[in-house]
Amino acid sequence: MTPAFMTPAPLVPEAYSYTLTLGGRFAGTQEWVVRPDKGTLVARVQTDFAGALPAGRTVQESRIQPETGFSLAYAEAEGSSRKPHFETVFDDHSGMVTLRQNKDEASAPLLEGHHDPLSLLLWLRQTARAATPATHASEAGTSEVRAPDDPASGNIASEARMVTVRMVGGRVHLQPLPASEVRGIAARVYFLRPGGAYVYVEQDAPNRLLRLIQPSDFGPVEALLSLDRPAPEQGAARPGPGHARVRGQVGKPRRRGK
Repeated sequence: MTPAFMTPAPLVPEAYSYTLTLGGRFAGTQEWVVRPDKGTLVARVQTDFAGALPAGRTVQESRIQPETGFSLAYAEAEGSSRKPHFETVFDDHSGMVTLRQNKDEASAPLLEGHHDPLSLLLWLRQTARAATPATHASEAGTSEVRAPDDPASGNIASEARMVTVRMVGGRVHLQPLPASEVRGIAARVYFLRPGGAYVYVEQDAPNRLLRLIQPSDFGPVEALLSLDRPAPEQGAARPGPGHARVRGQVGKPRRRGK
């Protein structure tokens, strides 16, 4: 059942490019492709690290239920390998969630809707279309927590509420922050914890992910949407692989040997 607060994701292809920076220095690129597939939404993200970060490539793919925004399956691969080193499958029919990491596998009852790193970001795009994130407290897989008053940070309980979502490994709290701008485009801003990432979502349609900032072993890595490519129309997205990394975060680099 579609929650009252959410407009189902449009099942049209989309493609976006991002430039990564670390401390103002070029650190790589990231390519997003989101497309409909057999009644679901498939997101692929490919991140190629370079410049200020050790060279490397990560690939993530998420299959999403458009009516709820929840994840149906998620996989990660690294380098030139197409074989995922990490996978999760959320099976409503069996009522189980299965996690595979390399040769290890574990299953647990699926008691509520889950997000993965990509579905969560796309779900925030949907949330930006609603009046406020506070209207979806009753949705399965989410809960609402009133934020404490903190005038110094602009976090006022009467104006913003935290939303908690379920992910494999734990819950993530999404704190709406005061509205901002990214290169002149009005944006809604969310702070994610644990993790300490910031997500800037375009306030108006098409509610693009304008800017992502997340901690890494090397310092905060910023992904900024390239605006020189026009938003694709239906059928305009190119197929092809996607890339990104680290469970719970998109395109986060790691030190070698970790």
